[in-house]
Amino acid sequence: MTSDGSEQVPEAATRDPDALIRRAGVRGDPNRDQHFLIDDRVVDRIPTYLPADADRSHVLEIGGGPGVLTDRLLAVADRVTVVEQDRSFADHLRREFADAIAADRLTVLEGDALELELPEFTACVSNLPYGISSEISFRLLPRGKPLVLMFQKEFGERMAAESGTSEYGRLSVSAQHYGDVEVCEIVPREAFDPKPAVQSAIVRITPRAPDYEVDDEEFFFDFVKALFTQRRKTIRNGIRNTPHISGLSDPEAVVEAADEDVLRKRAGNMSPEAFAELAQLAASVGV
Repeated sequence: MTSDGSEQVPEAATRDPDALIRRAGVRGDPNRDQHFLIDDRVVDRIPTYLPADADRSHVLEIGGGPGVLTDRLLAVADRVTVVEQDRSFADHLRREFADAIAADRLTVLEGDALELELPEFTACVSNLPYGISSEISFRLLPRGKPLVLMFQKEFGERMAAESGTSEYGRLSVSAQHYGDVEVCEIVPREAFDPKPAVQSAIVRITPRAPDYEVDDEEFFFDFVKALFTQRRKTIRNGIRNTPHISGLSDPEAVVEAADEDVLRKRAGNMSPEAFAELAQLAASVGV
């Protein structure tokens, strides 16, 4: 027992998810995007999806909750930093993992992961709050570190989608700009308590530099966003219809300079490389 009467688990023990949730004393709340992972087989597998050569000296976790994944990360990482917005969970993590904190192996940062200054880390493994998946992902991706993140299944499949598929879109191009994106595992609803309305996906992003040139990333992402708002139209019409999104001052100059075969395509059939080549041209003649 700890001084406040709560149960203390030896640091070396593998903690049972249900027991962790009980000790946290907080029930999951779907209205607050709180679905606790209770299938210990899934929890055990999540850290194994890090690339074999990933640096595990400092692993970041966003949304620690009752500490189910935190426990497994401490078993494979030299040091873990967990970001938790809910004060009750943050206090629970400090009690539950007091030994790891005392040994300087765990840091609990209490606050909003979209607003806090995130520490330097060597990899990130997280069961993300699904409502902020996109915002969190695009805070992490530019860091160029290996990521293993759990998303709603549809979101994860869109991140990994290839051009020409129905799932391919702005999210696919933007995520794959930063690395190789793979869906490692589909996680059923029954693995959570309370059960979410949708299945989940564990996604691995292995960082790499793009094999194309982009001089202005902000313009590139705006240009891709603009064309996908017109995904049913040809690239020609997409360029003409969206200067308010892309930032082009002379879209007609881009249309005149671009290859006719490209202008006949639709956004869903444009590879990231093709988008980059067209964006470079657009920036040079139409901004």
